[in-house]
Amino acid sequence: MKSQSSFICQQCGYKSPSFLGKCPNCGTWNSLVETIEKEVRPPSWSKVNKRERSANLVPVRLASIKTTKVKRVSSGIKEVDQVAGGGLIPGSVILLAGDPGIGKSTLTLQIISNVGGLYVSGEESAEQVKLRAERLKLKQDKIMILSETNVESIIVAASKLIIPPAPSFVKREKDRLATSILIVDSIQTLWSEELTGAPGAIGQVRECALKLLGLAKSIHLPIVLIGHVTKEGTIAGPKVLEHIVDTVLYLEGDRFQSLRLLRTVKNRFGPIDEVGVFSMEERGMMEVKNPSELFLGENKQAVGSVIVAPLEGTRPLLVEVQALTVASFLPLPRRVGTGINNNRLQMIVAIIQKHLKLPLGKFDIFINVASGIKVFEPAVDLGICLAIVSSFKNKPLPEKTVAIGEVGLLGEIRNVIGLERRIKEAKKLGFNKIVSPKGYSNFVKAVNELLQ
Repeated sequence: MKSQSSFICQQCGYKSPSFLGKCPNCGTWNSLVETIEKEVRPPSWSKVNKRERSANLVPVRLASIKTTKVKRVSSGIKEVDQVAGGGLIPGSVILLAGDPGIGKSTLTLQIISNVGGLYVSGEESAEQVKLRAERLKLKQDKIMILSETNVESIIVAASKLIIPPAPSFVKREKDRLATSILIVDSIQTLWSEELTGAPGAIGQVRECALKLLGLAKSIHLPIVLIGHVTKEGTIAGPKVLEHIVDTVLYLEGDRFQSLRLLRTVKNRFGPIDEVGVFSMEERGMMEVKNPSELFLGENKQAVGSVIVAPLEGTRPLLVEVQALTVASFLPLPRRVGTGINNNRLQMIVAIIQKHLKLPLGKFDIFINVASGIKVFEPAVDLGICLAIVSSFKNKPLPEKTVAIGEVGLLGEIRNVIGLERRIKEAKKLGFNKIVSPKGYSNFVKAVNELLQ
């Protein structure tokens, strides 16, 4: 066994033999931390065993491999099952990431109260977890709690407690769970005895994730790892976690708003274009059956207000976009967008100035997407254009109007993906004036007709 020290970037995993102030790979300052690594060469690496293993390796034809249909485990929450691809896969490892306080622990506690299993809390005591469960009024009979941060101890406890499903006639021992899940809150608090780094270091997080992955595959146990997100929006600690786990879910939302979106970033067992919509209430994360009603404002016919229809995964939503144009006293007027891409906003303002000849160069322009949702797809371009012009001319759009379409540099309205689904959703909620590429070839025509 040989020990050596190296410096590892806590953001991207770059390894350096000496300390560097700035990571050459990701450009982060003061992110390289000294880590003592133990290199252990297993006996199977000997020349004799290596020759034996090589002799036993025989490739097989892919067509001859038989597969079995895996039965998914329902989380008890339809939105979570939809995002995960129909339920949780036994033996899979899911990474649930999000900002602190966004509701990750609340959501996982609701899941485990429905499914049953072991909740490992590395950040809170068992009493604190019980207080949260009582506040959420959850069933606690199926939940086993363990306050521990050593990954080896957690694996031993989980192996003794959690056993795979078996026929109903097999008798179970007391305090053993047949159908269950393992929740780890959070992966950044775990540490392994085989490494000397502090909890949260890239070596510790990688080693703990690999050990839990081995546990999941060995006893066919679904495991959910909770991970924090840095101020840059990436998973705290190593990016390598995304490569180790089977599924990566992001819980997004504004802490000062009730809206929460659960997105799939990676999924080896299902689609990655599904989004779950929740509302944070007193009793936890509540499913939103009709998200469009949550996003729409009360005043549908206000100056600078336009309804757009972005796609969140495969689900069309109706969202209110608000614009405000005011005279600027700055040499360079401000272009501020909340919930949209600022570079896209700059381009849209330039298109309006070019084709409508409006003197926007002397005005500050502010764009806000209501309810704290983030919309980055080009299908909202037309709505942003109409909102800016509406605010500038101080004229509201006709009531029950929805704008759908991408605006090109030449002023044309381009087609978007899922146009029929968006139009169907708008009509279902009573919007009868649809401004889309079907009826308008360029946005100048749409502005002249709607804001005369």
